[in-house]
Amino acid sequence: MSTTGANHPPEAAFLSDVSELRRRAHEKLEQGSVTDSYQGSIETAIELLNGVLATEIVCTLRYRFHAITAKGIASEAVKQEFEAHAAEEEEHAGWVAERINQLGGKPNLNPDGLASRASSQYAEGLNLIDMIKEDLVAERIAVMHYQELVRYFANHDPTTRRLLEKILEKEEEHANDMHDLLVSHEGRPMLKS
Repeated sequence: MSTTGANHPPEAAFLSDVSELRRRAHEKLEQGSVTDSYQGSIETAIELLNGVLATEIVCTLRYRFHAITAKGIASEAVKQEFEAHAAEEEEHAGWVAERINQLGGKPNLNPDGLASRASSQYAEGLNLIDMIKEDLVAERIAVMHYQELVRYFANHDPTTRRLLEKILEKEEEHANDMHDLLVSHEGRPMLKS
């Protein structure tokens, strides 16, 4: 069956000329996965993703600190949640660093200036409730920031958009977890019914 049937003119055909694709693929091998069909700005994508990378590293460090230093009679379960989140944030950082590499960039893992590159803060908190609140604030910031980035990348870079959507889904889950912990430890519902 032809992809250029009665409802589709020949110029709207979805399938490309495979021999032309092969020719183009051989032209710029040094560009790796980035092809001429990439519609975004590679430099901007790498810069934005390095900001995401810094955010994920800061979140990893904050959660790990909280997992180690949380105290109190009810802290053990919360410490486990903090540690699980730290591991997931670290995994996100690895995904983002790999995407930067795929785009031909250099993941900025230099600790100098890490906090200034991140969209969230490293805040220790004075007690268990403060730690939960700091993590909830950081997750809410990440959710808003990643939503903006998903809209920015849209169809210009669908691979990066899908990666950020995957991370966004986990950040929303983390925010919900922190909210549930806050409700549990403060003893009052925060969400409106």
